[in-house]
Amino acid sequence: MAKRDFYEILGLTKSASKEEIKKAYRKMALKFHPDRNPDNKEAEANFKEAAEAYEILSDDNKKARYDQFGHAGMQGAAGGGGHMNMEDIFSNFGDIFGGGFFGGGFGGGQRRGPRQNKGSNLRIKIKLTLKDIANGIENKKVKIKKYIACEHCNGSGAKDKAHDTCSTCRGTGQVTRVTNTFLGQMQSTSACPSCGGEGKTIKNKCHHCAGEGIVRGDDTVNFNIPAGVTEGMQMNIRGKGNAARRGGINGDLVVFFEEVEHDELERDDNDLIYRLNLSIVDAVLGTGVEIPTIEGKVKVKIENGTQPGKVLRLKGKGLPTYNGYGKGDLLVAINVWIPKSINKEEKKMFQKMKDSNSFAPEEESKGFFNRFFG
Repeated sequence: MAKRDFYEILGLTKSASKEEIKKAYRKMALKFHPDRNPDNKEAEANFKEAAEAYEILSDDNKKARYDQFGHAGMQGAAGGGGHMNMEDIFSNFGDIFGGGFFGGGFGGGQRRGPRQNKGSNLRIKIKLTLKDIANGIENKKVKIKKYIACEHCNGSGAKDKAHDTCSTCRGTGQVTRVTNTFLGQMQSTSACPSCGGEGKTIKNKCHHCAGEGIVRGDDTVNFNIPAGVTEGMQMNIRGKGNAARRGGINGDLVVFFEEVEHDELERDDNDLIYRLNLSIVDAVLGTGVEIPTIEGKVKVKIENGTQPGKVLRLKGKGLPTYNGYGKGDLLVAINVWIPKSINKEEKKMFQKMKDSNSFAPEEESKGFFNRFFG
């Protein structure tokens, strides 16, 4: 099923301001919040859909990319939406609802149950040649140093894997405070200070990881790089970042792409440019030359009388469009090379051509080839 437009979900247009986006999301979140719609799967789906739309449209970079490419532009992007769970959604509520306070006993998106630790994201840079970009790379292997789960305690942090229920929060991972204000009683919920929101405490800590459940180690990550990526683009590989403390959710691996400069070709979006220097003689008489492409050299015919600045277009010899169809072209920009010094014989030949008006416009130089090259 195709995804709905994010602006349509929030009832907005592309010209909506940040404040309008925030206001629209707040309205939708309140309308479809699980506390107001218990056991309503449709409302829960709408709740998640609105959160995903807000995640993209509230971020300037993601919004710009979505405006240009639509949902296709979000594929593979860090934080690209589509994978949000209730934990992710509720963790963002502080920005929307001023720290998570709601009057009248409404839950207000507070996290339910013990907090689950989340590992931090890792960022790496991958260098790509034009050939890599043109063809993409399947099963790219990268070895990285990161936090991994401790093998001695299986990531639990406990020597014998035994935990006690936290006595402060009684296993809920949360403590609730009620404050009297001139508006009435305000209720706030926060992570338990005794167990850090986990709802449990460790009896005997693992000596290898000091009870953290993670240690520094090496990991090899395999992933595919699609054809047509550009420098500065990033790809998000979910769950391949740092392991989380005590068996939580792993962070993500964010891959940035850097383009390696080609010796002969320049990139202009999906087109490639090759600058060809011709001698005066080759420009006048015409010739055949070999032009480099990503896949190898091709032979190109240069017509006689080719002028400086002329551009030849080799259709489909450029780079593919990312997540799209078609390819760019290879543009051969022609420059006529003028020698800085010539010998006496060459000088006489050029002087003879000058005196005979051979360098005059075409209509005044008929018979040029017959006079000098016949």
